[in-house]
Amino acid sequence: MITRLQELIELAQQKPPTRVAVAAAAHKLVLQSVQQAVELGLIVPLLIGRADDIRAEAAAIGWELRDEQIVPTTTNKASATVAVDLVRNGAADIVMKGYLHTDEMLRAVLDHQTGLRTDRLLSHVFVLEVPTYHKLLLITDAAININPDIPQKAAITQNAVDLARKLGVECPKVAALSSVETINPNIPSTVHAACLSKMAERGQIRGAIVDGPLAFDNAISAAAARDKGINSPVAGDVDIVVVPDLDAGNILSKNLEYLASAKMAGVVIGAAAPVVLTSRSDPPRARVYSLALASLLC
Repeated sequence: MITRLQELIELAQQKPPTRVAVAAAAHKLVLQSVQQAVELGLIVPLLIGRADDIRAEAAAIGWELRDEQIVPTTTNKASATVAVDLVRNGAADIVMKGYLHTDEMLRAVLDHQTGLRTDRLLSHVFVLEVPTYHKLLLITDAAININPDIPQKAAITQNAVDLARKLGVECPKVAALSSVETINPNIPSTVHAACLSKMAERGQIRGAIVDGPLAFDNAISAAAARDKGINSPVAGDVDIVVVPDLDAGNILSKNLEYLASAKMAGVVIGAAAPVVLTSRSDPPRARVYSLALASLLC
């Protein structure tokens, strides 16, 4: 079982470099990340965007590019479309968001005619290495599905479970989060969480133990659960937390990153190819971890 993000890199280095289409690549942070991934032997990049700007930004960090590494476009929208086309046409294996807005990238990925849709729901999973927790923690969905209903949360949970199993977790423990531990019809997330728990019992979510509703303290700390009289099969040893909505997941993830010094990777799953959807402010190492994670999913 993978317990550190560095292990993602080490595992990805055991396979041939993965071809990555980088949309809107003309930015220092983006190119630093891609350069590091190249130097680690993780990827072969196709850098999409304004060619002169890409060359200038690359030269500023001491990276001399070859012409075949650059795919010229004039707008961010065109960059996103070309990145998706390269994957659809078999010229790349992964789409990576560069310096553009998430909605611009997702619009190309989700296009009904030319995108990367499958019969699965697309969802995002953060994989965090938190210094105060004993193993990797997966958080979903904090980037795509804004206010998912119960069937969508079941699909989001299944996507995360499938990812955790690929990371070596034989039977992931999942906490369906809310603000309280008891079912309250006035708090819809408690009802959703209870339904997810029962769905797992009935085989509608496969390969995992799911419990909820659980507040975050009870999911992470067995002692907190005991103090509240909660007997949970996942408390204190959770692998995946399913958040009530995008706002909660985004706040939780960034809280752990900025206040608890968590290291982070992230990937979109459910599409025809992995999509690396990092924040424009993410440091290069987070992007490298994300590329390694996506590479392992190819």
